[in-house]
Amino acid sequence: MNARTVLAGLLAAAALPGCGSAGHPRAGRSSTGSIPAALLAQARPIGIGPRFQPPDRGPVLGRCRRSLGPRVDVHVELFAANRVVIIAAGIGTRPPRATSAGRITRARCYGDLVTLEPTGVVLVRAGLHLTVAALFRSWGQPLTRTRLAGFRAAAGRQVTVYVGGRRWSGAATAVALTRHAEIVLEVGPHVPPHTAFTFAPGT
Repeated sequence: MNARTVLAGLLAAAALPGCGSAGHPRAGRSSTGSIPAALLAQARPIGIGPRFQPPDRGPVLGRCRRSLGPRVDVHVELFAANRVVIIAAGIGTRPPRATSAGRITRARCYGDLVTLEPTGVVLVRAGLHLTVAALFRSWGQPLTRTRLAGFRAAAGRQVTVYVGGRRWSGAATAVALTRHAEIVLEVGPHVPPHTAFTFAPGT
């Protein structure tokens, strides 16, 4: 599991506030001594309740095949109200499903875009050119200029998007789900976006 995923879980459990800023006496390290301060500054607790953990209720995109097949890995992170919004496991799959430690290990079939665990890793069938719009459609959650799942931007504000840590100027729905992309969508207080994600070896 990625270090940031572990960190998010730790923060959710401990409800740690941000710390370890550049002004900290041990610059570059958090008060735990093991988590880099820059990484801790980017972390947020996981939100509690259905708005922060919306279920999968959308359609399977494309042909639902019995095998997962070759896939391209993409990482998508969502933040609202200064909390992590969890992308559900099971998007693009059909039951019955088997799970182990929260990860789907088997499903009746798999569509063109799937999530097997609630870590934000999205698996796109190799050779396809899908966008963030496809993820939200298959998830069954809204994404517009001012809405991110169950959250709306404040008056005069809009959903902010970063790709590889850089601000995306186009529509959030138009961001391409390309191999090893790190995509961050935010509504609410600014969260410093990650620039990359450590994917599993060989993906």
